[in-house]
Amino acid sequence: MDKIIEYMLAEDEGFGDITSNAVVEEGKTVNAYIVSKDDGILAGNMIIRDLFEEFGVKVTFWMKDGSEISKDDLLMSMQGDARTILLLERTALNLVMRMSGVATAANHYVSLIKDSDVRVAGTRKTSPAIGKFDKYALKVGGADTHRFALDDMVLIKDNHIAACGTPLEALLKAKQNTSFSKKIEIEVESLDDAVECVKNGADIVMLDNMSPDEVKEVIGELEKLNIRQNSLIEVSGGITDETIMDYADLGVDIISIGALTHSSRSLNFSLRME
Repeated sequence: MDKIIEYMLAEDEGFGDITSNAVVEEGKTVNAYIVSKDDGILAGNMIIRDLFEEFGVKVTFWMKDGSEISKDDLLMSMQGDARTILLLERTALNLVMRMSGVATAANHYVSLIKDSDVRVAGTRKTSPAIGKFDKYALKVGGADTHRFALDDMVLIKDNHIAACGTPLEALLKAKQNTSFSKKIEIEVESLDDAVECVKNGADIVMLDNMSPDEVKEVIGELEKLNIRQNSLIEVSGGITDETIMDYADLGVDIISIGALTHSSRSLNFSLRME
């Protein structure tokens, strides 16, 4: 079982579930089920199944990951030892509720631009230690995961540039010191830097915290110079569901939104035992 989940269980259990041990008969077999108290997109089923089955609890799914769910929907049922189910309950629910919340947020933003040739992506602004669960949930919701970790690709950000010099200097150093097998992305904040980085072979240029008018100016200049096709253009920084179409309509390739993972609301699920 995943070491992160092992830690979650150990943290929740402490020195033992004294309530269940005091009031629930040892060895008692029960039926239980998880129901939704929210509308959204389900994510995390397989992780929950593995968690319960690792402890000998049989799980049956009634909904699969990616399903649209509504209040009172039956998500899964299980049969097994009552004390064991109670021991796993909170860890299992916390994970599947958070993952479903992230998937729901991702699906919401993706649906807003479904008629545009633009990809919505997450960021590395995930919860500590459970980033891979957040990333899986992004995928279930239809968004791109972006980087999983620092070794996925070169992404030159403002602090790298501050330690190096200029965006162009940082880009040229990265091209010199990076394997051909890795893409190179660079974050820029001005029209001139965007043009220079596209001219000099950045795979992806991120226009950071630019207004729609500023992004439009960059795209127009790249098209005028006939170099728009040389790099993917990503926009990021404070984009909301009210402003996302303002960017999607400009012809960018990627819209990355940290709020999908750092500010999404967990859905509310309940485990009920018979």
